[in-house]
Amino acid sequence: MARMVESVEVASVERSEVLRYLGYHGQEVTPEVDARLDQAVAAVLSIARPRASFRSFECGPRTIRDDGTPELSLLGCTLVLEGKSIAQHLDGAVEVGVMAVTLGAGIERELRRLSLTDPLGQILFDAAATAAIERAADAAEALLVADAASRGLYTNWRFSPGYGDLPLECQPTLLSALDATRRLGITLTPSLLMVPTKSVTAVLGYFSQPQGGARQRCEACNLRDYCSVRASGDTCQSS
Repeated sequence: MARMVESVEVASVERSEVLRYLGYHGQEVTPEVDARLDQAVAAVLSIARPRASFRSFECGPRTIRDDGTPELSLLGCTLVLEGKSIAQHLDGAVEVGVMAVTLGAGIERELRRLSLTDPLGQILFDAAATAAIERAADAAEALLVADAASRGLYTNWRFSPGYGDLPLECQPTLLSALDATRRLGITLTPSLLMVPTKSVTAVLGYFSQPQGGARQRCEACNLRDYCSVRASGDTCQSS
């Protein structure tokens, strides 16, 4: 699969997700917060310019370091995925889909502006933007799922650096594999956090057989709004 860059659409976010990122667990939302939350969501959707870079790589050697840490090298790039959790996640994979997605620099500028002028607005805007980048990541993941399905392969779900014991130290080579700094404008701080902050990187496995527990029902799938496989009358579990 050639490296691809696409704009992805985020037309809406789930209000319940925004409230979850704000730390709400069934508490009453005041009328003021309710109104300002709608404004924050609208502002995020207006300012965001979601774009994704993605590519799949064949799996290379699987090795074990002297300290017992599993490593998986990918052919055609310098990315090495290390850790027991990612080794388990990609056990049996024949390829690995790699993705990066961002809402763009406009969101970052607005967050900085609000931090100086409107602390409550900044908190609400940040939560809405977090919900929006997760939706953008769903859209990018759906592109990898469709790529796998077009070749008779099956996927599991995205797994990001920092999950489990997959270290953030793989971020530079992951972004390099996708040319994401040039194509998407994503850079890294000295502590390996991404800028723009509303960005996501992840990998998922491509398999020759369906994976148990992965997207068994379309109705419950987070990717359903972006799924081109389902739109064609098929499913990603019966390619």
